[in-house]
Amino acid sequence: MFDLQTWTTAIHTWLTGFIPEWTAILLESVVVALIIITLYAVFAIALIYLERKICAFFQCRIGPNRVGKWGLLQVFGDVFKMLQKEIIRMRKSDRFLHDLAPYLVVTASMLTFACLPWNKGGHIIDFNIGIFFMLAVSSIGVVGILLAGLGSNSKYPMIGAMRAGAQLISYEISIGLTMLTMVALTGTMQISEIVQQQADYGWNIVRGHLPALIAFLVYLIAGNAECNRGPFDLPEGESELTAGYHTEYSGMHFGYYYLAEYLNLFIAAGIASTIFLGGWAPLHIAGLDGFNHIMDLIPGFFWFVGKTFFVVFLLMWERWTFPRLRIDHILSLEWKYLMPISLINLLLMALVVVLGLGINLN
Repeated sequence: MFDLQTWTTAIHTWLTGFIPEWTAILLESVVVALIIITLYAVFAIALIYLERKICAFFQCRIGPNRVGKWGLLQVFGDVFKMLQKEIIRMRKSDRFLHDLAPYLVVTASMLTFACLPWNKGGHIIDFNIGIFFMLAVSSIGVVGILLAGLGSNSKYPMIGAMRAGAQLISYEISIGLTMLTMVALTGTMQISEIVQQQADYGWNIVRGHLPALIAFLVYLIAGNAECNRGPFDLPEGESELTAGYHTEYSGMHFGYYYLAEYLNLFIAAGIASTIFLGGWAPLHIAGLDGFNHIMDLIPGFFWFVGKTFFVVFLLMWERWTFPRLRIDHILSLEWKYLMPISLINLLLMALVVVLGLGINLN
């Protein structure tokens, strides 16, 4: 397997050979930040195009096909148009809170984006409490949404923000419990260690038996709710609230919310591929050494991105299959069904670990 840590260590050693270490660390931080921003923009553009094509597929349409071959340049055209749009200031809004809100949402998604393990040795943020840190920084986005409703001084954004706050805080419980279920299986909260165990012993969704599969299904439901995507998109219900909490935004301030929605979709899928599907770990089947050797030749980055886009497809499938739920139904689904199921499932996983029933696939 390809280990990027040998490359990064060699680059750091080479830089410190002719510049002070603090300067090398500063330079490396700037380069890493530029890489994050570039990947952020690239994956957002790819997901917007993918969303439109998958939506068209489910609705028996063609999708964008005018700008560029197969409509590949349509998203770029939309981005350039949005960059030229004027940012309109609302006369009675709280300008500071109104302008701060979209930056908080983008900052939260970028911090969570930096926690994803792209390859062996290719993680940017990796703590021994990585799962806890990921949950903590992702929650900052809720503050940005609530400030958007409060700062707009308008009834539709305020109603949308209150709906979003109630929904996100509720479904974070199920997401936290599904992650805790996988932490119970692996015995660690360090993201790199969780993936390394799956590279050594098999993917969690298989070696964790039925509790891991249940946790994965609960995560798929709660993940779409956390991203404010259908059928859980009541905070942005255009038939009731125009555009919900970002009704009064224009130009790139609206664009930040649009980008954050799709990056949060990628992040939710990336977390699922990390804790359930092995992250960058290749597919191994016990007894098929030749097959396993071929799988090891594929770089971990492609494994991670491939698994993530597979989960993205599942989340989009969910969105374009089920009708929009009513807000009380959304909250009832979480508090009356998903949370109790997750708690019982956590107990089942604890039994699997205590009884030593985990499967070793390698």
